Amino acid sequence: MRKPRDFDAELKALNDRARMLKDRKIRQLGELVIATGADALDIDTLAGGLLAMVKDTKAERKEGLRKSGAAFFRGGGQDEAGRGPETNPAATAEADGLTQPFELKPSEN
Repeated sequence: MRKPRDFDAELKALNDRARMLKDRKIRQLGELVIATGADALDIDTLAGGLLAMVKDTKAERKEGLRKSGAAFFRGGGQDEAGRGPETNPAATAEADGLTQPFELKPSEN
């Protein structure tokens, strides 16, 4: 005869794991903000920039941002002054011809 499954214990374990993963994601996002220096921005500017990136539909610009992010991580998250042009996200975007800034427009609610 098979051992009955304890569905309550399994559900609790899954909920605990989901909570742990969510907490880790939030902590890592905070660490990323600090590592990039974005913690120096006021919260409205940071939120506006993130919203503009999410709304951007141009594949070329998104690819440039992805390359800049990859270069940042390859550089080990060092200070901008300590990096060469090959790992400087701004230089990477500039080399890709993607220096046009995002337009921050107030929401029309």
